Amino acid sequence: MDSNYQAYQKSAELLKALAHPVRLCIVHGLLQKGKSNVTYIQECLDLPQSTISQHLQKLRSLDIVRAERSGLEMIYSVPDERIGIIIKILIGEDSYHE
Repeated sequence: MDSNYQAYQKSAELLKALAHPVRLCIVHGLLQKGKSNVTYIQECLDLPQSTISQHLQKLRSLDIVRAERSGLEMIYSVPDERIGIIIKILIGEDSYHE
């Protein structure tokens, strides 16, 4: 057994972030759609934009979600294919559109 606790810290933080149902739903939706802006995510989840933004910030801080500016809006995506594998296992989906 590996006694280097610090090596597992980032993985544990990632799993904790994905354990929240709203964040899990956001990541799942982004994987299905490929890319999306916050307005689309908000409309799909029927939650206030401020709530969605807080969850996206948490996901961005752990590099689960990436944001790219497109004009005046931010476009969100999931850059790490390992996240897709984790979500597929949790949700039971076979594949996502690229």
